[in-house]
Amino acid sequence: MTDASALPGQPRGGVLTGPATPRAVNVLAPNPSAMTLDGTNTWLLSEPDSAVAVVVDPGPLDEGHLRNVVDTAERAGKRVALTLLTHGHPDHAAGAARFAELTGTKVRALDPALRLGDEGLGAGDVVKAGGLELRVVPTPGHTADSLSFHLPADRAVLTGDTVLGRGTTVVAHPDGRLGDYLGSLRRLRSLTVDDGVHTVLPGHGPVLEDAQGAVEYYLAHRAHRLAQVETAVEDGYRTPSEIVAHVYADVDRSLWPAAELSVRAQLDYLVEHGLI
Repeated sequence: MTDASALPGQPRGGVLTGPATPRAVNVLAPNPSAMTLDGTNTWLLSEPDSAVAVVVDPGPLDEGHLRNVVDTAERAGKRVALTLLTHGHPDHAAGAARFAELTGTKVRALDPALRLGDEGLGAGDVVKAGGLELRVVPTPGHTADSLSFHLPADRAVLTGDTVLGRGTTVVAHPDGRLGDYLGSLRRLRSLTVDDGVHTVLPGHGPVLEDAQGAVEYYLAHRAHRLAQVETAVEDGYRTPSEIVAHVYADVDRSLWPAAELSVRAQLDYLVEHGLI
């Protein structure tokens, strides 16, 4: 058995669903898969003594899960006052409209197509509800509309799919761009260095206790993969599928379609920077 403290980011062991920090409770969606890991983490956030809560990523359109989120809030004596989205992928956002019906809340997101209400989300925005404060951090790269949410009171950051609790994420080409993603990782690293963030509350997988270690691992991993792709091109591998079969040979083949998206993003990056 591998010691979790030796893994990138020091993933927390034990049950994934339930309290994660003094202000964050995870309600795990029942949609496990190779891409979603244990399922989507739906985050219920509130000040301990507040009667209102904010939900980040209601998850898939699963009536049982959405009602479970509402019930979890009500059991804690809280009313859901606002819904936020880290990005628009269906495993995070497909249930948002129905959840808004159940709770009577607005939905705020970067992408106007995902919003219910007039207010969106953007760089520098601060979301407040019942004393809770969340700072919006643009983290494009996985998708163009990806956001993270800095929770200063818990020295935590909710990262959606930008940083996962286990493994690494896909740069979802063509919407996702590698240059943007690397910039987002550096932005998250600055939160760990300059703002004292030490906990990652990811969109999938366990909570990470070492935010800086996780982000630095992601940066090193991306640099390594990029070098591998560059070498593969130099060795005569031309198509994304050929490069995936060569570079990702040790990865579960069911993940190769996602890996091909990342390879396409890496090839674009190499061309843009005159490296191939």
